[in-house]
Amino acid sequence: MNEKSPYEQLGVTLDASFDEIQDARDRLREEYPGEQKRLESIEAAYDAILMDRLRMRQEGKIKVPERIRFPERVTPPPAKEVPVQTGQKPAWLDRMLDTPSRADILWPSGIFLGLGALSFYPNADPAFLQIPLALGVAVSLYFVNRKEKQFGRAVLFTISGLILGLLVGGLLSPVAGVLAPEQIITFAALLLLWLVSCFLR
Repeated sequence: MNEKSPYEQLGVTLDASFDEIQDARDRLREEYPGEQKRLESIEAAYDAILMDRLRMRQEGKIKVPERIRFPERVTPPPAKEVPVQTGQKPAWLDRMLDTPSRADILWPSGIFLGLGALSFYPNADPAFLQIPLALGVAVSLYFVNRKEKQFGRAVLFTISGLILGLLVGGLLSPVAGVLAPEQIITFAALLLLWLVSCFLR
């Protein structure tokens, strides 16, 4: 009686790959569910092929691909992920900017809102506009100094905000429309002083 070889039992050739052998075994197991004798012979054939392949490999009759023998050589190590820093402020800017509390925004906002309303007083004399501007400088000095207790820094930030506000207001004054250029300049300066008071430290 001529018995089938393990390769014939699984229906694969002698040069079949490991994946093909495994697929054949799985396919046969699905074909004969519940037939214990048949399943045992399929497993025995599969084991016999694996043992045969191992023996052939040890004898040097099978050349194992480099990707299987030395997977670390073929597969590059995963690149280290560098955390992407989105929206992160530079350190110097982080030292200058403040995240104020609600009270730290409401008090200066209320005062500067009142001063801004004065700057839009109808037919205001340019000399009168100096009053809300001077009060705005004093308020800004007070609130910036209150945060860090550094008067020199408060003076520097306030004067910078005032100068920048006057420049921005001067640029916007030609498009003032019904408002006098002095009113636009005063309002822009007060707006910049408010930003300095609330968000700089």
